Amino acid sequence: MPKKMVKKKKVKIFRLLLLLVIVALFFFAIYFYIRMPINNVVITGTTHLRDDDIMTTAGIKNYPAFWLISPSKIKKDLMKNPYIESVEVERRFFNMIRIKVKENNPLFFNESNNELVFGNKDSINKDEVEAVFRVPRLLNYVPDDQYKRFIKEMNKINRSILGKISEIEYSPNEFDKDRFLLYMDDGNMVYLTLTKWKQIDYYNEVIIQLEGRRGILFLDSGNHFKIME
Repeated sequence: MPKKMVKKKKVKIFRLLLLLVIVALFFFAIYFYIRMPINNVVITGTTHLRDDDIMTTAGIKNYPAFWLISPSKIKKDLMKNPYIESVEVERRFFNMIRIKVKENNPLFFNESNNELVFGNKDSINKDEVEAVFRVPRLLNYVPDDQYKRFIKEMNKINRSILGKISEIEYSPNEFDKDRFLLYMDDGNMVYLTLTKWKQIDYYNEVIIQLEGRRGILFLDSGNHFKIME
């Protein structure tokens, strides 16, 4: 009888140890799974921003643990960047993080206050600009009412046309307080008013008809061209 009791105790201890090992392996597997790093980061929608800068701002440049990162925190951190208008962050299979960025369009440099102005009306100091943007310079002060509308209309311009404008001057007259003068890279000048601002998108088509002549295009009142002497 005493020998049989010892055998039962050994069996119970073995089962207990086995259970502890299984539990330990289970928790180790969970810990290992949770601590697995990000395997891949896919960033889309960028033109001016570099992937490396986005990953640094998002705090994932060193590929931290996949399940310990917070998509909402990444989004919050990225939205502090003035170059970003909106962003989507999501986890994908195989430990992949997908970041879809909508960049904030840079519209012009405002020489009056030394700022780069974006499509959502945000702005940053010109000295803090990190990238090279082909955007025009607004040369002079624009009254608040016209300025707000000016930004709105500038944000609608085709990007290829925006890149052909070198300078913009607020140039009202006694008939039109919304008039501007645009200096184009090709040497032409264009008078434009805020109510007809979208017409600048047809600039390429108009210039073809001028057959290489240079002058002033009046799109503020009618559509006529004055050849420069």
